[in-house]
Amino acid sequence: MLINFLKYSILSLVLSSNPIEKNIVETAVSNDNFSTLVAAVQAGDLVDALSSEGPFTVFAPTNDGFNKLPEGTLGTLLKPENKGTLQSILKYHVVAGKFMAGDVVKAINDNGGEFAVETLQGNKLTLKLWDGSVYVIDAKGNKAKVVIADVDTSNGVIHAIDNVVLPE
Repeated sequence: MLINFLKYSILSLVLSSNPIEKNIVETAVSNDNFSTLVAAVQAGDLVDALSSEGPFTVFAPTNDGFNKLPEGTLGTLLKPENKGTLQSILKYHVVAGKFMAGDVVKAINDNGGEFAVETLQGNKLTLKLWDGSVYVIDAKGNKAKVVIADVDTSNGVIHAIDNVVLPE
């Protein structure tokens, strides 16, 4: 537990070092904890989209989050013939607009304990609070915890999550 806390504290320090000058993709590229996400964004031809003006809110799985996928899933998704599926999954992690953690918590509290947001993929994610942390819940009920919030970028904000969420 302490090791994970230290790892994410270090990640937070690295991400917070002057990130506003970098866009979402540049910020992710600059941190090794997002190397799997960067590879997926590149394979899905979404670099230009996530580098555009935005603003966007990205619930970005860390490498550890991607490692929780069933064995072989990531390798299969990264194949060129599965680009459409990969794009759908990646866009499911992105919301139009910039929603800082305070905005998210307020929206959850103002809406009876949960708040649904529409993703660029077209389906919704549900945001909830449990034990003082924000969780992202996908259409199948799978949860991802926000482990680092409010990584400010020039075209939005990144909230690092500990799992990959999947659309229907």
